[in-house]
Amino acid sequence: MADCGSTCPKVLFLLLLFFIPFQLSFLHGNSSEFELDDESWLDEKDDEVNMVQTGHDSQGSSCDLSDGKWVYDLSYPLYDSGCPYLSSPVTCRKNGRPDSDYEKWRWKPHGCSIQRFDALHFLGKMRRKRIMLVGDSIMRNQWESLVCLVQGVIPTGRKKVTYDGPTMVFHALDFETSIELCWAPFLVELKKGPENKRILHLDLIEENAKYWRGVDVLVYDSAHWWTHSQKWSSWDYFMEGNTMLRSLNPMVAYQKGLTTWAKWVDLNLDPHKTRVIFRSVSPRHNRQNGWKCYNQKQPLEFFSHKPHVPEQMVVLKGVLKGMRFPVYLQDITMMSALRKDGHPSVYTRGMDQEQKQHPRDFTSDCSHWCLPGVPDTWNEMLSALLIQV
Repeated sequence: MADCGSTCPKVLFLLLLFFIPFQLSFLHGNSSEFELDDESWLDEKDDEVNMVQTGHDSQGSSCDLSDGKWVYDLSYPLYDSGCPYLSSPVTCRKNGRPDSDYEKWRWKPHGCSIQRFDALHFLGKMRRKRIMLVGDSIMRNQWESLVCLVQGVIPTGRKKVTYDGPTMVFHALDFETSIELCWAPFLVELKKGPENKRILHLDLIEENAKYWRGVDVLVYDSAHWWTHSQKWSSWDYFMEGNTMLRSLNPMVAYQKGLTTWAKWVDLNLDPHKTRVIFRSVSPRHNRQNGWKCYNQKQPLEFFSHKPHVPEQMVVLKGVLKGMRFPVYLQDITMMSALRKDGHPSVYTRGMDQEQKQHPRDFTSDCSHWCLPGVPDTWNEMLSALLIQV
């Protein structure tokens, strides 16, 4: 296999982290196998998998945090849209989106509530801890949200961002807390092979996993990149052991990759020292070549029929059930599926007045989320889990 030395991987990681994620979102309008068209999403609970969305009401009885509705709340958003840690493609208002109501919707579970995010309380509970979000550009969406949720209570000179290989780290210096992003869209390793071919190694993970050691809270996400169509796939070949395959059923490959990740977690992490959460798939509204989310201004109130379980969730639950390590599954899929209004659409870049007259000349991103917006609710749920004890 070709060897490009120690410099090549670092350069490749940085390019992937800052450029390719959002570019791919512009190109994949028809590629996802779990896009929203008929709102066919998860609507069941499984007692064999620890679910983050199980909360408690004031009387102590449990309820499902993922079962609820979006409520318009003028006290939202939780931070200013000018947060300096937001990347340009998700700053929808800055890029010219004329409406702002998408920032003001709060998730209200039936029978209980999610506590409003309290930055000082969260940082106090996370003092001297490392929080790492691992995944793709949707996870970067969530990382930027979490950083913006906390950064406002930290003095300017007491916060910074550093970079190391595939990681980007926000430091809250007075709390000795770090909120980290690790770019690993497949979790397993994607490498360059002979003739510069891209090889996805379904049974190799250490080059990514070495960054996960010593972390107190790990939040994972991996789904979108596995289902890219052949035209837009990020690999040329799969490899498992010494066997190289040109094609493989995406869900079979996904199951093999997740199993490699699960084995690593079981063998290398201590549940007394590290909490592990796997966030469910973030829904896309990419039908109609990405125009399903354009000019949407309100959430859906309900689904038109009983949702079904997507293949990705079936595979993920199956892998989690077979693990010894207690991984929590954070289900954000159904609640986010109601938010067609929350995507950037054409507002991933600034447009002049003439360009605004012809919005359909631009690509429409119905995969990522405007910020402030939907990922803030994911992080309110995450906070509820992490600080409840």
